[in-house]
Amino acid sequence: MSRATVIGLGKSGVAAARLLKREGWEVELSDSNTSETLLQQQQELAAEQITVKLCQSLELNSANLPQLIVVSPGVPWDIPVLIKARQLGIETIGEMELAWRNLQSLPWVGITGTNGKTTTTALIAAIFQAAGLNAPACGNIGYAACDVALSQGTGGETLIQNPKSKIQNYIDWVIAEISSYQIESSVFLAPRIGVWTTFTPDHLSRHKTLENYYDIKAKLLRQSELQVFNGDDAYLRKQGLSAWPNAYWTSVKGKDFLISEKGFYIEDDWVVEKLTATSAPEPIVKVSTLRMVGEHNQQNLLMAVATARLAGINCDAIARAIVEFPGVAHRLEHICTWEGIDFINDSKATNYDAAEVGLASVNSPVILIAGGEAKAGDDTGWLAQIQTKAAVVLLIGSAASAFAQRLQEVGYYSYHIVETMERAVPRAAELAKEYEAPVVLLSPACASFDQYPNFEVRGDRFRQLCLDWAKAEKLKYNSILSSPLPNSFTV
Repeated sequence: MSRATVIGLGKSGVAAARLLKREGWEVELSDSNTSETLLQQQQELAAEQITVKLCQSLELNSANLPQLIVVSPGVPWDIPVLIKARQLGIETIGEMELAWRNLQSLPWVGITGTNGKTTTTALIAAIFQAAGLNAPACGNIGYAACDVALSQGTGGETLIQNPKSKIQNYIDWVIAEISSYQIESSVFLAPRIGVWTTFTPDHLSRHKTLENYYDIKAKLLRQSELQVFNGDDAYLRKQGLSAWPNAYWTSVKGKDFLISEKGFYIEDDWVVEKLTATSAPEPIVKVSTLRMVGEHNQQNLLMAVATARLAGINCDAIARAIVEFPGVAHRLEHICTWEGIDFINDSKATNYDAAEVGLASVNSPVILIAGGEAKAGDDTGWLAQIQTKAAVVLLIGSAASAFAQRLQEVGYYSYHIVETMERAVPRAAELAKEYEAPVVLLSPACASFDQYPNFEVRGDRFRQLCLDWAKAEKLKYNSILSSPLPNSFTV
């Protein structure tokens, strides 16, 4: 029996291990960490005859080497053991590539970009589903891609009822949010439609140079049959038609800003389609029906509509989906309102550009909660937004001291280092009352790994703390109302 090793016991690694086991491989899954959750997963997978090794890193010193290594997205592609594996001729791929090899008979939409890809992916999936298509969102959003493969027959043609999966119908399209990590570890992944949302410096500690980061992203689009680009992104627009002559470009600024003779743009509150150089423009859907605010969400809307139209979806289905679309968790997610203060979760803003967009999209003055594990990047625009819109900044996580220094360097002193989310939320609420600020915004501009497993857990914690605070305030308010008046007020 052929042997495969999966590195990383996250949802992607577990799904990959189960898929390989179904295909007849002898599977071993390794993770350098341990926890109660991982120990529980170890027992569950042992019952499925999948070996899990915790607190261990893969070693390639024995004679019994695996024929295949599958890497979870969070595992760096250039760690020594993976370099050695490739030198030894061991096939080494990512979980997304494994899913592709099982689902390549189905049409894929592959969405990548520095920012905007989660909202765009969710909106595309919503439109496809409104059209009656079974189109699960997967990858960096929703299911692991291999979970989608597990729900299908080996060629995607028949349903395998997988008790671990909630995907219960034959799949029409795969809608995949694909990170640079997942592209880097893929070989043949080739979507029917590729979408590139934005491009700004990010993940440079892993990818080293901006050029390398760009080339990794570009690989997915080059292998896509049809290509959709955000024409309002400065870097992508600079590449333009010379790099991507056959792409469909978009612009929220109107037809005159479309850099191609075909594409999608906004005019008089309508998304307008122009599919060829000679075709007449056609209005598709009203922009104002989208509930999410901000120009960046109009850009996401354009790319989602472009994808849907290229897939042959009619305007009625698109309109229904957009009217009903609520947005995505952790991206400018409205948690609650108390005494006129909106609590907004933007935990997915893990870099300066995303956090700058978050600040620009809400009303001011803002009580901003920022910090976490800092990333390399240009913080100039983000700092300018803080100076314009933030009444106070509360700093958490390992980046707090460095962020405080940067704020001082630009002449901004209205900040407090509070270190944890547990301290930040009640303090933010107090300050919002003091400054009459309409918004408390978590928009960290940082990764979460110093204090949380991922940005979702960070956002979930913020949500819970906000709801707990609002509930406590409501109880306090009701208690005051129900208390008898002091004697001095009796008649």
